[in-house]
Amino acid sequence: MPLLQVRDLSIQLQTHRGPAYAVRDVGFSLERGETLGLVGESGCGKSITALALMGLLPENARVSGSIRLGGQELVGAGEREMTRLRGDRMAMVFQEPMTALNPVHTVGRQVAEPLRLHRGLSSADARREAVALLDRVGIPHAARRIEAYPHQFSGGQRQRITIAMALACGPDLLIADEPTTALDVTVQRQILELIRELVAERGMGLILISHDLGVIAQNASRMLVMYGGRVVESGTTAEVFAHRMHPYTLGLFGARPGLHSARGQRLATIPGTVPELVDLPPGCPFAGRCAFTIADCHGTVPPPYEVESGHHARCIRLDAVAMSKQAALTPAHFRRERE
Repeated sequence: MPLLQVRDLSIQLQTHRGPAYAVRDVGFSLERGETLGLVGESGCGKSITALALMGLLPENARVSGSIRLGGQELVGAGEREMTRLRGDRMAMVFQEPMTALNPVHTVGRQVAEPLRLHRGLSSADARREAVALLDRVGIPHAARRIEAYPHQFSGGQRQRITIAMALACGPDLLIADEPTTALDVTVQRQILELIRELVAERGMGLILISHDLGVIAQNASRMLVMYGGRVVESGTTAEVFAHRMHPYTLGLFGARPGLHSARGQRLATIPGTVPELVDLPPGCPFAGRCAFTIADCHGTVPPPYEVESGHHARCIRLDAVAMSKQAALTPAHFRRERE
């Protein structure tokens, strides 16, 4: 049985312009020790999918489908049950540590809180565990700095503290939502290496959300590409990188700056803008922005077509895409980029 099984997940939000589907028919599974990457532009549904898994959606959200953690159904679970699971069996590292950390409490108190709530430890025992956790995630002089406040730490150190909080009770599932946002490349690498080590060490399942394709290439074994609240392409990371097929995935890769680009060369862009959730077209959500758009694209939502075993793309024009692709990344090139 997979650690996490998501089937036909749909999330409807009530807006001032009417109902909007933020997520539509999303499905995936996650095994222990596996890392699943979620990529896509802002507003594509990545973060709200993660919030649905954690039971942290707005009160006006309507959720359908199934989310099973270790066989336990979470859709429809009450707040008391979700509170029991959050911080214990499942945890989340948010992209902005200053909003995840309470500025009026010491970091030691915040790291120790889940240990007291979920493990029933005494204040003294929880403090000792908190010091060990802060030391494990690389906070220097953890025993001395446990009484410090969030503003007394650097951005990278604050992110390490949120990781310590998330890992305090040894969760089965860890969700990292853009965990390296606004960090310099050196600190980013350190944070990602730390998360990778802890996942391997504790056998957790990890969902890694990122805009950075390089981060996904280096850390995720499988990936989902999301657009307009749907998964438009999915498969192993190596397969999607080597044989990307959905026009949106091609656009994301084409927009990356290259190391060998000529000075002054303009970056490729995806034409148009991301439509608002209440304005999504009735057919393919990428229709209109896509160079392969034909009349049928506006009619019905395309089903996921199998490109290779385990590799799927939602596009009715895969033959045309395949014929037009130029110099697709080879697996060897993919390995070089990761090194």
